[in-house]
Amino acid sequence: MEKKKVAIPLVCHGHSRPVVDLFYSPVTPDGYFLISASKDTNPMLRNGETGDWIGTFQGHKGAVWSCCLDRNALRAASASADFSAKVWDALTGDELHSFEHKHIVRACAFSEDTHLLLTGGMEKTLRVYDMNRPDAAPRELDKSPGSVRTAAWLHSDQTILSSCTDMGGVRLWDVRTGKIVQTLETKAPVTSAEVSQDGRFITTADGSSVKFWDANHFGLVKSYAMPCNVESASLEPKSGSKFVAGGEDLWVHVFDFFTGEEITCNKGHHGPVHCVRFAPGGESYASGSEDGTIRIWQLSPPNADDSEAANGKATAGVNEVTTKIEGFHIPKEGQTEG
Repeated sequence: MEKKKVAIPLVCHGHSRPVVDLFYSPVTPDGYFLISASKDTNPMLRNGETGDWIGTFQGHKGAVWSCCLDRNALRAASASADFSAKVWDALTGDELHSFEHKHIVRACAFSEDTHLLLTGGMEKTLRVYDMNRPDAAPRELDKSPGSVRTAAWLHSDQTILSSCTDMGGVRLWDVRTGKIVQTLETKAPVTSAEVSQDGRFITTADGSSVKFWDANHFGLVKSYAMPCNVESASLEPKSGSKFVAGGEDLWVHVFDFFTGEEITCNKGHHGPVHCVRFAPGGESYASGSEDGTIRIWQLSPPNADDSEAANGKATAGVNEVTTKIEGFHIPKEGQTEG
């Protein structure tokens, strides 16, 4: 019987509590970056390709539930249980702004043009902060029907989508009027909502289901039953032919987008998987878990040479941190964006 290849991920240690959110930047002139949110209060920035630690953003006093980078990876934002959302300089780690809220903040997202920051949480209010006038009062949209769990921008920042902790559905808001214009119906609360890189699809995870919606006409394109309750799902950004999902069975599953058949099942985490996200080139994807680790998996199982390189890189991480001081990590020769 042919021995099945086992995918060997890059394992990123550093967080002391569960990892609850991951976000990849687009590809920038300096490569691409991965930011992680954890209940340990300290969001961390990493090289998105190698997983090497770059820096930790220190200042929150409670669990950090959500994190993001602007499209140039120059600023980071985080949403926390300490009733604040913070904006950071992603090059120096300095705190630039702290936006106080009246309750736990669960979601944050930079607009595509990087000028606005969206926040939402237990207050049931979506707020939009102007990064050019951070001291000005934020704009508040109409009351959300429930506590906000996820929030994102789409349609060139003309539409906002949000989901709630305590009820099903994804709500779409017209940014100009501040009102809900459409609801995508789901049975269970949506714990993950991702707008595809090309803006065509919205990928949602609700209970034991992963759904794909047309982001322009809002029809349901695909709906697949999962082997367990999944907390997060992500669509491969280049071809859109695969998606990953992770949840309570501790495994990271890869599925065929067109048929829903499972292609790969990655085992390695020691706790439920809270978040999965594809890298911007689609060649790898990251998972964050209750076990406090981030694992970066190659989409297709590497050959022996590649896995040796991966193992070498996994241990080389600390030594490569010094490259960040002079500038961002430059990929080795021969490595190309996929």
